[in-house]
Amino acid sequence: MSVFFITCFAHSKKSSTFALSNQKQKPLDPTHFIKQSIAPYFRQFEEAYKNALTTSNPLLQEVLCHLAAGKGKQLRPMVVLLAAQKAHGINDKTIQTAVALELLHTATLVHDDVVDNSPLRRGMPSVQDQWTNKIAVLTGDFLLSKVIAMISNLRNLQILNIISDLGMTLSNGEILQLHQKDGMWINEEDYFAIISQKTARLFSACAEAGAASSGATMRQLTAMRQYGHHLGICFQLKDDALDYSDNEDIGKPTLQDIRDGKVTLPLLKAMERASADERLYNRHLAESEMTFEIENEIKSFVLRYDGLRYTYKMMEEHKQKALAAISCFHEDCKALTALLDYAITRVY
Repeated sequence: MSVFFITCFAHSKKSSTFALSNQKQKPLDPTHFIKQSIAPYFRQFEEAYKNALTTSNPLLQEVLCHLAAGKGKQLRPMVVLLAAQKAHGINDKTIQTAVALELLHTATLVHDDVVDNSPLRRGMPSVQDQWTNKIAVLTGDFLLSKVIAMISNLRNLQILNIISDLGMTLSNGEILQLHQKDGMWINEEDYFAIISQKTARLFSACAEAGAASSGATMRQLTAMRQYGHHLGICFQLKDDALDYSDNEDIGKPTLQDIRDGKVTLPLLKAMERASADERLYNRHLAESEMTFEIENEIKSFVLRYDGLRYTYKMMEEHKQKALAAISCFHEDCKALTALLDYAITRVY
């Protein structure tokens, strides 16, 4: 049994108890087919990721085990591996790149929960809720330091530049969102600018860095960067749509974005289409303390003005752009296409 499993055993029992008492059993992983196409390499990634989450600091190890127990679908490392596979093949640098980017993603989630004061992450207590804000910030810093060390060891200037730019862009996107001139009420152009610098940029960096780890041509790098961008847009738009869902498997309350002071595309589009009086009334509702009755009013408003329908329309448009980007790969792209389909059809 590895050091990681030994040090995490006691904590995993606590995490499992919480998960079982607070969540229904989720259905079979819908990304199973996608993982099958890169199965041996994905196992290598998982082992390397576990090793990266190992430390001699007892408290930090407990936090890292908590994060490992609450891992998501790990779509971003899948994108790294699939992009490399489509270019010139997966190698050791690809695996390390996938680990570094998943660590960076995990660090941003830990920090985001501090910024948003979120009590839950993927149906489990967030680090800042389980421990303290200080522990959460320092854990995120530790993970980011790991990323720097891993990327430096790759000695690949292309990958270093991609991930360095990613770190700056993610921070810029978060600050842009926090300091909009009209608070939570932005327009559609600003909304897409924000998600392009956050979710979409992370996916595009994963695709581009994966291709770079495999020695891709400039044409292949561009294609993968564009594919990842549009995949990330689809993924974020689906998250925004799911915020209006009553599915308990999502792991957070409905309309959580509004509670966090963020207005997303479904409501933005509904507000654009509504009368001035309705806009004023629903703006007042969204800025009020959320209750069950207010939730239902906002949801009804969004449905009445086809805010969700428009969001799904935009998902389909970006899916087609992503498919067009990888059309330069004349061979089979089933796994990349399946990842797009999953991004817009998932239920949590």
